[in-house]
Amino acid sequence: MAGHSKWATTKHKKAALDAKRAKAFAKYIKGIEVAARAGGPDLAGNPALDLAVSKAKKNSVPNDNIDRAIKRGAGLTGEVVDYTEIMYEVRGPSGSALMVECLTDNKNRAASDVRVAVTRNGGTLADSGSVAFLFARKGVVRLPAEGNTEDGLLEAILEGGADAEEVQQDGDVFEIVSEASDLRAVAEALDAAGIEYESDEAEFLPSMKVELEDAKSAATFLKLVDALEELDDVQNVYSNVDIPESVLAELDED
Repeated sequence: MAGHSKWATTKHKKAALDAKRAKAFAKYIKGIEVAARAGGPDLAGNPALDLAVSKAKKNSVPNDNIDRAIKRGAGLTGEVVDYTEIMYEVRGPSGSALMVECLTDNKNRAASDVRVAVTRNGGTLADSGSVAFLFARKGVVRLPAEGNTEDGLLEAILEGGADAEEVQQDGDVFEIVSEASDLRAVAEALDAAGIEYESDEAEFLPSMKVELEDAKSAATFLKLVDALEELDDVQNVYSNVDIPESVLAELDED
């Protein structure tokens, strides 16, 4: 979820990973098309496109795909690309909440697909604003914990003239959280220090976490997330859920 498979289990086979990789490619391609449509195909004169392309390359999207997306977005192929961003708020099992970020060229299709995925997988579509207040838009940079330290990362960020709210370790990953407006400065400070990172995105982070302590609720939640993430129009799914390792281990045994 949100670029970080926190609940990846041993049951995820190669086909599932390949599908997620294809979905990730599609996400970056859409970002390029949107940026090219808004500001034209020239990377030098379109900072948003330059950033979208650099993220796609960082995530191994083939250059041919990138070039086609730029031309398509800029209208150089005769196609019209017009995406709309929509946020859906969802309530899941046991007090869980989700924010579903869509980028679509067909709002009716997106609405229908999200509604079906939610209602068939133990969730409920919530009224606008009834879930969003549980989240805040933040900049999040993720990088491997191996070879890095909290103090070293904070020092690099400060020396680069950037500002981060916190650096926290989540398993084998460090997460650097900042205001969304400071995200680029944090990423550029890490670049300047020669520190490689896996992702840098603006995300919806929960103000408080809900821990799903029983396997049934956790299984329903994971099924709901998977159903939403499989939809072509869904770019990201954010939630306020924390699943204990013991519950994940129990699900793996089933």
